[in-house]
Amino acid sequence: MKTKTLYLAVALGMMLGFSSCDLNYFPSDELNSNALLGDPAGAQYIVDGCYAMLKEEYEYIEYASSNTYVRHYMQMAEFPADNTCLSGRTTDPLYQATCYKMTDNLKNVGLFWWVGYKVIFTANTVIEGFEEGKTIECDQLLGEAYFLRAMCHFQMATIFAKPYSHGRENPGIVLRTSTNTAETTRATVGEVYDQVVRDLNKAANLMSKSRGNAGYASKNAALGLLSRVYLYEEKNDSVIAVVNQMGAPALDPDYEHYFAKALTSKETLFCVAHTSLEDRGQASIGSMFNGDGGGWGEVYCSDPLLNLYERYPEDVRLTYIKPQYYEKDTLEKVYFAVPDSIGSSIELEGVLRTDGSDLYCAIIERVDTIKSGGKEKYDTVFSATLPLQEELVNGEYPQKYVTYEGKNYPVRIAKTMIKRNSFPNYFVTKFGYQDGKPQLSSPVFLRWAEVILNRAEAYAKLGRNAEALADVDMIRQRAGIPAEGMFSSNMHGYTDVLDIVLDERRMELAFEGHRMFDVYRNKRDMDRRFGGVHPWEIVKWDDNKIQYPIPYGEWSVSHIDQNPGY
Repeated sequence: MKTKTLYLAVALGMMLGFSSCDLNYFPSDELNSNALLGDPAGAQYIVDGCYAMLKEEYEYIEYASSNTYVRHYMQMAEFPADNTCLSGRTTDPLYQATCYKMTDNLKNVGLFWWVGYKVIFTANTVIEGFEEGKTIECDQLLGEAYFLRAMCHFQMATIFAKPYSHGRENPGIVLRTSTNTAETTRATVGEVYDQVVRDLNKAANLMSKSRGNAGYASKNAALGLLSRVYLYEEKNDSVIAVVNQMGAPALDPDYEHYFAKALTSKETLFCVAHTSLEDRGQASIGSMFNGDGGGWGEVYCSDPLLNLYERYPEDVRLTYIKPQYYEKDTLEKVYFAVPDSIGSSIELEGVLRTDGSDLYCAIIERVDTIKSGGKEKYDTVFSATLPLQEELVNGEYPQKYVTYEGKNYPVRIAKTMIKRNSFPNYFVTKFGYQDGKPQLSSPVFLRWAEVILNRAEAYAKLGRNAEALADVDMIRQRAGIPAEGMFSSNMHGYTDVLDIVLDERRMELAFEGHRMFDVYRNKRDMDRRFGGVHPWEIVKWDDNKIQYPIPYGEWSVSHIDQNPGY
């Protein structure tokens, strides 16, 4: 490991600052590593410290604000995909994640790796320090330690290595199954996944109950994550068996408010628990998505994702998308994104007018992004009046478009919207409003809806289409989709059940850190030709840039191999 490797004494000392548990059980002058590891109260203290490390702010490369494992993971996993529109450059390293400009010295790359191994090391102290089978309480804590070790290994493998489906023998990450850090080598992707599976099975066997809310691991949390791992490994029969083992699904009927109460909802299998005292404000995950309550509000829902949601206006998932309108201007406008002169995109705005029976889009001006003297600036370069046309997506869903400079672009019609740069503001509120606070949430890592869709994808890949569509419809019914929008009796123009499942995963799990992995592990290309500051491009599924670089602080010290392309 790197020079900041967390040895046992340091790990135990850090627990004192991270956990709010009562340690009066031990006299203060007798508190030491042996005492902590020799009693269930001490083990609980250490495991609770692991949970705390997932959300704790760390000073890493200049400052601590916004430097948390959970924030960096959610953004590193989500922003290289096609669900979000970043509306302008930012000094936050999420910009590099969004634009595939990752480097090995970025603070999100380094801190995510560093904290991940802190959690793994600390979990290993519990695994090594306790013998299983003594008491139910001890086994529960051991199971949680195995779960945390598995989760961090898995999340880092998905970020820093190629998908399992691209080859078991590809370089993975450093595998740590003990507190002995004398040797540092990269295991293969297959070896990492094999260990994660062993750890999750062990965790599920050891845990018989939950210690409280969804901020603690449980048996079903371990099984839920195991179903995802098996799905990524394309072991579809195993996915189905594990999900069926978990019992009856628990979908929250109040989906509109689910994420604000995720910590206590039965749908949540595991989340990173935050209390009202841990509101990060502008440093939170939700701040970038939502300008309410002083948030930055710079990342919006992408046009392609909105198009999927809007096929059925009744879809309750649309309640998490908040268009920002000018209250005094209720005129309908037309918005569509086109490539700009520096390889990114701009959003054009037009007014609607009719000419006889035809509808037209009058673009008053085109404001383009150009480079002048090494800096970006805006310049008016175009105006036009274009006819609105319509086509059917999947032969069923109407989509209006315009032909501009010889190419067709889908358009959005909405009341006059507030924009940042040229991009209309569609705030996202999945990461907020816990306890009524706009930027407070307990970010969800695992929930029942995902597990059901894991099984649906496994069914689809096994050709068990009726069962796959039944699982999809279970999700759609909870989302308020009307009966005519169900798939079990009507494919609605789709020719492949897997496409249905993947579109449903995209809508249901949007912004939760799944989409990038879902696309690339299925060996599909990422179409990013929509509005935002990211490059207007299609990213091939086998491009080396779909994995992040190994941090400089690691490879420069341990001399493990860097990922290709960096």
